[in-house]
Amino acid sequence: MCGIVGYIGSRQADKLIIKGLERLEYRGYDSAGIAIINDGLSIFKKAGKVKALRKLVANADTSGTVGIGHTRWATHGEPNDINAHPHTGNSGRLALVHNGIIENYGVLKSALIAEGHTFDSETDTEVLVHLIEQIQKDGNLALEEAVRLALTRVEGAYAIAVIDRDNPSVLVGARKASPLVVGIGEGEYFIGSDASPFLDSTKRVVYLDDNQIATVSLENGLQIRNTANEEQPPFIQELDLQIEALEKEGYEHFMLKEIYEQPKTIFDAMRGRISSKESRVTLRGLEEYANRFVRANRIIIVACGTSYHSGLIGEYLIEDLARIPVEVEYASEFRYRNPILSERDIVIALSQSGETADTMAALELAKSKGALIYGIVNSVGSSIARLTDAGSYIHAGPEIGVASTKAFTGQVTVLTLLALSLARKLSTISNTYFQTLVRELELIPAMVEEILQENDHIKYIAKEVKDHRNALYLGRGYNYPVALEGALKLKEISYVHAEGYPAAEMKHGPIALIDENMPVYVTATNPSAYDKIVSNVQEVVARKGRVIAIVNKGEQAIAKIADHVIEIPSTEEPLTPLLSVIPLQLLSYHIAVELGRNVDQPRNLAKSVTVE
Repeated sequence: MCGIVGYIGSRQADKLIIKGLERLEYRGYDSAGIAIINDGLSIFKKAGKVKALRKLVANADTSGTVGIGHTRWATHGEPNDINAHPHTGNSGRLALVHNGIIENYGVLKSALIAEGHTFDSETDTEVLVHLIEQIQKDGNLALEEAVRLALTRVEGAYAIAVIDRDNPSVLVGARKASPLVVGIGEGEYFIGSDASPFLDSTKRVVYLDDNQIATVSLENGLQIRNTANEEQPPFIQELDLQIEALEKEGYEHFMLKEIYEQPKTIFDAMRGRISSKESRVTLRGLEEYANRFVRANRIIIVACGTSYHSGLIGEYLIEDLARIPVEVEYASEFRYRNPILSERDIVIALSQSGETADTMAALELAKSKGALIYGIVNSVGSSIARLTDAGSYIHAGPEIGVASTKAFTGQVTVLTLLALSLARKLSTISNTYFQTLVRELELIPAMVEEILQENDHIKYIAKEVKDHRNALYLGRGYNYPVALEGALKLKEISYVHAEGYPAAEMKHGPIALIDENMPVYVTATNPSAYDKIVSNVQEVVARKGRVIAIVNKGEQAIAKIADHVIEIPSTEEPLTPLLSVIPLQLLSYHIAVELGRNVDQPRNLAKSVTVE
């Protein structure tokens, strides 16, 4: 959600900043803008995409080697040119960009109006830059000190970057509950919501922690203090990330590229952690706290969106294989229902970005109650990764498409490893079954590759069903969360109304919706409920519903009565979600393309929800 880019150095800033904003487009936004210090302070901002901003500045004087830029996802105020960032104070001296929400902006705004300030926009961000300006003026303070004092008065979440027309040698950034990273180049510095805007210039980065303020200048380098004015030594990391990972590499959309990356990303999630020859599954993050896990009263999984569906599969896996009670909670609801937590509980957080605000809030609550916190995230160095006691990265690489695909299968893969490791430690499954599951898990990447070869067939089905405005997704057992995920994908990128249900629940209401205009996507790959799923399909057919079925290769009964069938390789039932979700991802993608949707940047959605 939103994106920040800042630069100070010797190169022309606007070109680097706008290119960086394009790299952040995947986060979701509705306007964009830049501020450059040249002879004065030049600001350009525009509702719409970054290409509209490019057009706006094409013939303008944007010379200058210090600047900030922003892509905005509207919270306070509608998406228009005036509400777009950057914002300035009344003097025009400062420019600021901001991700997050200033919760007490109303009180601050009233006080500033009483001091004579006037406001142009409806945003909370403009209030913050006016506050910094007033504090700087009252105390004749340096920019970094004015920022620090202002942040002691605000409530809420923020990542900010600020520049001062009268002091062009300094760029200031700060964060609280919203990500911000500093890039350290050769005689230049960058600030970004993540490292992607400057990855081709430097891989040396410092991830800011909450309440930290970074001041960068060509004279004094990088200095970090917290809002209590205590010096904080920077921890510099070297990123292991290639710029090619941020490019489409010939695919029409990032989402399609990421679907096709899944054989590799599933393998990478397992690499070094599993060996059928050694009959071994090892998660280093788990090993350090193995005793806490095996003695746990229960495991609570907290997540949002697609990660929540991964968590539901994790519940099936851990309870089925390791016999530990599991609860799965929406992170957004968890902290508000006064949950009962103790030191015998383990809370697992699932998040692609590692920055999801609701999930972070849930973890902070759980930590305050003494629960062990375990993170399963994708983004190295993210806030959740630093907050947790232990955890495992999924190693999926950057996921640019807003609709999560490879992160979902990466999370499910790590949850499978976690369940297998716990089952081994607790002796809750036989050695023979453990070895079978490990061997089959190693084969999953090749099986996914096989499913991807059915892309043309799946594309044909998408053309056949694209005009329907509603859809039902049904699954049982391990495939019930897959039905939820399939429905979410269709909603997210095609704007078609879709709902996922346990197949047995169809008769408890949804069956009333079924007619010739209702496509029903049935995932029928789990042998334990096969006969019942066949009955569900027959009930749909009897009411003239259109059935699109995902079945194991060689299946006969459903294939004879379904309108369309997609065959996938057979595997052990706990591993079926890693395969059955792939056709649903491709179906959603192709339906959205047929409908002319913006697949990578669906309307109203942000990649990372960093405010509650």
